[in-house]
Amino acid sequence: MRIIGGIYKGKQLFAPKNLPVRPTTDFAKEGLFNILNNKIDFDEITVLDLFCGTGNISLEFASRGAQKIYAIDKHTPCLNFVKDTAKALKLNSIFIERADVFKYLEKTHSTFDLIFADPPYELENIANIHKLVFSRNLLNLEGILIIEHGKQTDLSAKKNYLETRKYGNVHFSFFTQSSEE
Repeated sequence: MRIIGGIYKGKQLFAPKNLPVRPTTDFAKEGLFNILNNKIDFDEITVLDLFCGTGNISLEFASRGAQKIYAIDKHTPCLNFVKDTAKALKLNSIFIERADVFKYLEKTHSTFDLIFADPPYELENIANIHKLVFSRNLLNLEGILIIEHGKQTDLSAKKNYLETRKYGNVHFSFFTQSSEE
């Protein structure tokens, strides 16, 4: 796992082997950030990283200058790794919270420019992420929700759907909070 862009481009990250994670592959992450490079100004956004795991995505956003990144996960060892890595790299823009993602989405009153969710692919209620984000208006105007999932999940019928991009076994479905609503 490595940071592919920004001030820490090329930095290798070595997560402990005992973490309950499946980090987004470098190939998929590179594809994702190539898309995002054309859609957003990194240094002006607030990001919510759900099921943050190793912090792979949070660290990438921080390296690229995102103002604030909120990393949410329920596994303390994962959060400790993210916190320690962010501290070692002097990335002060990452804020960590231990929480169940669905409960967090039900309770937060914050809004975000970009929400990235990387749930376990076998999670049965992946679509509830979309439902909670849009029913609670958690995206700022023109904000983007990205849900990473496996091929067995199809989110294309959901409201505000833009597209799905595939990188090997990794699928990213994109949604937006448009001004037309």
